[in-house]
Amino acid sequence: MLMKKSSIVLIGFMGVGKTAVGKCLADYLQVEFIDTDLVVETEAGMTIPEIFQRYGEKRFRALECKVVREAAACSRKVIATGGGVVLNPENLRLLREKGCIILLEAQPEVIEDRLKKQGGRPLLYHGKDLRSRIQELLDERQKYYQDCDFAVDTSDLSVEQAAKEITSLLKYQVREPEEGGDFGNPAG
Repeated sequence: MLMKKSSIVLIGFMGVGKTAVGKCLADYLQVEFIDTDLVVETEAGMTIPEIFQRYGEKRFRALECKVVREAAACSRKVIATGGGVVLNPENLRLLREKGCIILLEAQPEVIEDRLKKQGGRPLLYHGKDLRSRIQELLDERQKYYQDCDFAVDTSDLSVEQAAKEITSLLKYQVREPEEGGDFGNPAG
């Protein structure tokens, strides 16, 4: 697939489907898939909750930044990032150099339902009910998530439908202007 940028980077809150959609999209495009959270866990030899428990969020973010730097240097990849990767402006700058940034979103109640089934999210449990904590983190990160080329709401989409929506957006992005395409940001 012809793209102005050679990689596709998925950002968004936890539970919006970055890993599942990323794997499907990579299979569809026949390119390698990188999940930065999985790479952090592999390199650290422990899960993200264990990293948070033993060393804290600061150490996790440092590991995450190193992995993002390595992933951003790659070409022709689908890269799924952790939900908080956007908190470091350097991460987004690096990812944007070669990557088209796609924001995956979902309604807070959908995120809550998905996360209840998953567990293992250290930033969610701070003495508040799950919905309140999700909304608090979404509000904090909203301005960072808006730094994207396109946005896809996965609330009512299957993994396959979300991947197809992304490929449609990418085809729109690379159309020549005389064909009626626009190189602007249709996500707003």
